[in-house]
Amino acid sequence: MQKKFLSSLGLLLLVNLLIKPFWILGIDRNVQNLVGHQEYGFYTAVLNLSFLLNILLDLGITSFNNRNVAQNRHLLAKHLAGIVPFRFILATFYMVCLLGVGAVIGYDVRQMSILVWVGINQFLLSFLLYLRSNISGLLMFKTESLLSVLDRVVMIVIIGIMLVSDSLRVAFRIEWFIYVQTLAYFISIVVAGVLLLKKSKIQRLNWNPLFFRAVLRQSLPYALLTVLMATYNRVDPVLIERLLPGPTGDQEAGIYATAFRLLDALNMIPYLFSVLLLPLFAFRLKSKENVMPLVKTSFSMVFTFSVLVAATALIYSRPMMTLLYPQDASECINEFFIRIEESSFIFTLLMFGFIAISTSYVFGTLLTANGNLWNLNLMAAVSVVINITLNIWLIPQMKASGAAIASLTAQSLAALVQVYLAFRILKIRTDTGYLIKILMFLIFVGISTAFVNYRMHNDMIKGILVLWLLGGVLAMIFKLLSVKELWEILTAKADASH
Repeated sequence: MQKKFLSSLGLLLLVNLLIKPFWILGIDRNVQNLVGHQEYGFYTAVLNLSFLLNILLDLGITSFNNRNVAQNRHLLAKHLAGIVPFRFILATFYMVCLLGVGAVIGYDVRQMSILVWVGINQFLLSFLLYLRSNISGLLMFKTESLLSVLDRVVMIVIIGIMLVSDSLRVAFRIEWFIYVQTLAYFISIVVAGVLLLKKSKIQRLNWNPLFFRAVLRQSLPYALLTVLMATYNRVDPVLIERLLPGPTGDQEAGIYATAFRLLDALNMIPYLFSVLLLPLFAFRLKSKENVMPLVKTSFSMVFTFSVLVAATALIYSRPMMTLLYPQDASECINEFFIRIEESSFIFTLLMFGFIAISTSYVFGTLLTANGNLWNLNLMAAVSVVINITLNIWLIPQMKASGAAIASLTAQSLAALVQVYLAFRILKIRTDTGYLIKILMFLIFVGISTAFVNYRMHNDMIKGILVLWLLGGVLAMIFKLLSVKELWEILTAKADASH
């Protein structure tokens, strides 16, 4: 099981590291620079509103399905036949609620038009994730790895052509960006659907209200957890746009998006760990096997990675933001410097929050696989209250920077609670030696960061290479990373069977 995790992780990381960073930094970033920070901030606020209601599309079915199929693979055909029709009912309900909320909070005609299309895209993405959860539940990680990037490949090709074509680039509108996403999601759904039809040998869809209710009873705790976590992860741009008046709200939401985009790109790494870990944890827990080797291996990897990311942001946030988001034609030099200073501060805070997010992906996934949804929901509810309260207090005073402080606080508290719950509920024994290694790693990374900042502050490329080389060596010295495990990730191929 440990070897399967490492080999599957290798392929999943490879295809995603090749495609998704290029999408986020090469395509999505260029779209923002092309349409302007205010226009992209307008789109970001509408998009994040659609995320907040996204749970109505799923009601926890995808997470429940992933865990259940991993433990009971013979139920695949039955679940597919019964759940697919139900998701279209949920899609209708979602669109009605989404447009209703848009009308209540005062969206204008253009905002409502964008809301319709991003709502459609949310349905397509949710349906795609559900189909992929069946493939992941079957432990077909090679197939899942390729499907996880198919939609982005389609978007990169089409939008890339638009960005390099002078005539299309001049006329480019944010609406085109949305329409291409619609097409890409649809193509990916067709491919995933065909694969599952062959695997499950499903004959027809089954309209069964009793089955719907049975699934809902088991999936609703997952639904509540998803909506609570989406709220404290995605509510910040919506609150920035609503709490700050007029164009200032759109502008600040756009600045927040410049920093959040890199968090979104990096977030892919621990998320991919969780995709593999959920069915593996579920299978191992059901079989009464020891999960600790898998927990320590996965946590050590994501913790090392996230700490080095935070250290890098601490030194080089300003030159990174300047490189990625150059001066707009409409900006004077003073406005540009103010924007870069603000986005750099936000980026640094979000990257330290990334340590907490990475931790949550391991221990939150472990608790989910063990069925401890009540505890996770209570934790998430408290995090939401803390996040929204801090946002309402800080955004009017500190604008987007206040939202970053609120996010860091909520994410850190949530991670600490999840670690505590995992140790208490699963009766995991505290490994004092391992905790000392973690502490020593943090101390020496701090020393390395100070050294690099002092000697190579003005040479970003060299400084990053030295910092990550030192961090990698330290992780191996303190046995947080194993050369053997890294070699397996880099060289092994995922098992396409089971």
